[in-house]
Amino acid sequence: MISGYLRCGSIEDAEKLFYSMPEKDVVSWSAMISGYAQHECFSEALELFQEMQLHGVKPDETALVSAISACTHLAALDIGKWIHAYININKLQVNTILSTTLIDMYVKCGCVENALEVFYAMEEKGVSTWNAIILGLAMNGLVEQSLRMFADMKKTKTLPNEITFMGVLGACRHMGLVNEGRHYFSSMIHEHKIEPNIKHYGCMVDLFGRAGLLKEAAELIESMPMAPDVATWGALLGACRKHHDNEMGERVGRKLIQLQPNHDGFHVLLSNIYALKGNWSNVLEIRGIMAQHGVVKTPGCSMIEANGIVHEFLAGDKTHPQISDIEHMLDEVSAKLKIEGYVPTTSEISLDIDDEEKETALFRHSEKLAVAFGLITIAPPTPIRVMKNLRICNDCHAVVKLISKAFDREIVVLIIEGAVHLRRYVQLVVLIL
Repeated sequence: MISGYLRCGSIEDAEKLFYSMPEKDVVSWSAMISGYAQHECFSEALELFQEMQLHGVKPDETALVSAISACTHLAALDIGKWIHAYININKLQVNTILSTTLIDMYVKCGCVENALEVFYAMEEKGVSTWNAIILGLAMNGLVEQSLRMFADMKKTKTLPNEITFMGVLGACRHMGLVNEGRHYFSSMIHEHKIEPNIKHYGCMVDLFGRAGLLKEAAELIESMPMAPDVATWGALLGACRKHHDNEMGERVGRKLIQLQPNHDGFHVLLSNIYALKGNWSNVLEIRGIMAQHGVVKTPGCSMIEANGIVHEFLAGDKTHPQISDIEHMLDEVSAKLKIEGYVPTTSEISLDIDDEEKETALFRHSEKLAVAFGLITIAPPTPIRVMKNLRICNDCHAVVKLISKAFDREIVVLIIEGAVHLRRYVQLVVLIL
């Protein structure tokens, strides 16, 4: 019954039934935890998993996989490590699915060493396991290691699939390896007989675009055997902004707004292109179109875990209980970086305001707030790990690298598209093993 309600999306009915049960077996607990995770109620999934422990119910594979998946989406690394330790101490059976979920959690939280430890401890590795580690290494910037892992995979006679090549092409994209990307794209088709899908083409367009090969990217879009989706056009639009091809960017941006008038990201990118040119009348036009269609810009959201609590920051956030300390740290960071020669990239702010106001707005981006919070709450040598829902701007990318050097701290910022918002400052108590 619980699973039935959850399949229909009736979470409240499932909760009522679950809590009305005088006795709950492991199946009931697991169904509810899994349902929360599937419906992106990740903090609720972890809270219920912890409640399950307090009731002395030993979790099964479904509950463990769902809880670890929730940790992944919340960047709740400490909780994930606790669950992993719980599995080991209680000598629970670990199969390929559970191990692969652990690998996925570790790589998405920036803990590559832990992911590799789980990977190499596995006696049997399916294609999904290889995919998780290849994608994870690429995501963490370990491109050469990712490509070597792909070579190792082929040596085991494990056949790659479409997802494998998303990881391999993504690795090439990450480091701008254009020739290697062409090679793997061709190998996928001719050697492995895998027909590229829209995501593979989009990855190649992004690879060409990042490398400044805008004409080649546009030609690839025109030659695709299927109609390009908005993500593919969006990759080209982002490349146009990066490489200042305003003419092509305007054409692509206008096309995207026609294709998907309710997508805030495309409106913002086109607006930014106009702002870089100082064309404020067109910026106002785009904002007018957004208002007309009821389109609201998705706020940048960054999450960081400290002392078992996951904290969420929005751009310009002033609601955090420690905001005074955070702003003081940001002022200290700004002064320190300027001594090192840092110059704010105020072009990232597409508002018709003076540079001083732009600089202030720029230094209140969500990832900077999260990193500043990490500096005052997470003692070295523990890395500062931040998860973000949108791309990181050029200024934040530069600032995070400078902070890492100036403060001698390891900082990891992972971009997870579609990362969900949770209840702010959710406390996830780590149980004693």
